Amino acid sequence: MSTLSVIAAIVTLTAVLSYVNHQFIGLPSSVALMLMTLAASVIVIVLSVTTSFGAEIRSVAEGVIESIHFQEALLQVMLGFLLFAGALKIDLSGLMSQKWLVTTLATVGVLMSTAIVGVLTWLLLRFLGTAIPLAYCLVFGALISPTDPIAVLRTLKRLGVAREVDMAIAGESLFNDGVGVVIYSVILEIAVSGGGGAGVDVTDALLLFLKEAGGGILFGLVSGYITYLLLRSVNQYHVEILLTVALVAGGFIFANSVGISGPLAMVVAGLLIGNPGKEMAMSRETVANLDIFWELIDEFLTGFLFVLIGLEALVLSLKVPIIGEALLVAPIVVLARLFSVGLPTSIFVRQGLLEKKHVAIMIWGGLKGGISVAMALALPTGPHREVILIITYVVVVFSIVVQGLSIGPFVKKLSRPAES
Repeated sequence: MSTLSVIAAIVTLTAVLSYVNHQFIGLPSSVALMLMTLAASVIVIVLSVTTSFGAEIRSVAEGVIESIHFQEALLQVMLGFLLFAGALKIDLSGLMSQKWLVTTLATVGVLMSTAIVGVLTWLLLRFLGTAIPLAYCLVFGALISPTDPIAVLRTLKRLGVAREVDMAIAGESLFNDGVGVVIYSVILEIAVSGGGGAGVDVTDALLLFLKEAGGGILFGLVSGYITYLLLRSVNQYHVEILLTVALVAGGFIFANSVGISGPLAMVVAGLLIGNPGKEMAMSRETVANLDIFWELIDEFLTGFLFVLIGLEALVLSLKVPIIGEALLVAPIVVLARLFSVGLPTSIFVRQGLLEKKHVAIMIWGGLKGGISVAMALALPTGPHREVILIITYVVVVFSIVVQGLSIGPFVKKLSRPAES
């Protein structure tokens, strides 16, 4: 099958499963899409072991999925559109009211989570007899730390969660995706070039981080402002929507090609276009059409992404012993989330800026998603890649299924008035 045929087939599958979930199941759409495609993948894997017909189906399915190149599709194309679409909907004034909380979680929180997950995973795997260098365990910590709350934000809004919590989770996820990718790139370079971390120049690593993060933010401001000026000079929504598409498509590829953070660039550009851009450079008609267009892009790519996550099980050589180890790593990731959110936010709680129950929601609502799987797939070929990839996949599935399905009841329980 051609790449276009494969994409058409997955788009069709996404639409059909979305309809089935909407009409008959009623789960959060991203959770349902991943669960249904994951179940289908498991059935195909079982049939491939027991029947020749099943083996043929799996062979064809593997070829189809591998032709998509999940990590390239997400990290080089889809991520920019998803982050821009998310940032476009964020109220900048609301985000600025939570700027210190979001900044703390997206920087200190991600670094803390990376360190905790990396060290504890290294100790656990050593105890279980799977020897992986500490540097590579820290790479795993970096790639699993970014949150992907797409599956939970609508649930939170439906349940009437406080606006500051909704804003904090959304803002954190937008920025920690970008920061997480940068930290992942820096630690991976250390692991590969430093032979497991020996003799690493910390100054070079810091400069690389500043170049990628700072360069991405600066490029987002510049490219967003140029697009803003172009939007002000025209009053035709077809042209204006195309300008925003060009900003994302061209800007994301350019940023990645020159070694700066494309994700951070798209978040900053999206905030710029979504706030002063909408207020001062667009007519009401343009704003309405722009919102509809990017909401559709967001819905489409989100559904496509979670279907791909479910189907990815077909091409991973999942081994039972490693799955067992991965299931033990999953609580470590949750524990790291507890400390990396709980400790930094304790300052805000003491100052009366945040309630403890809101912190609990932020901790349990920090789902992992496709970006973690994509970064794991992007790891260079080596003796540790397969173990890290399988552990990442299992942890992501655990997070989406267990946390994604339980966040609703969890929020309702916290929202009940205390019994006297």
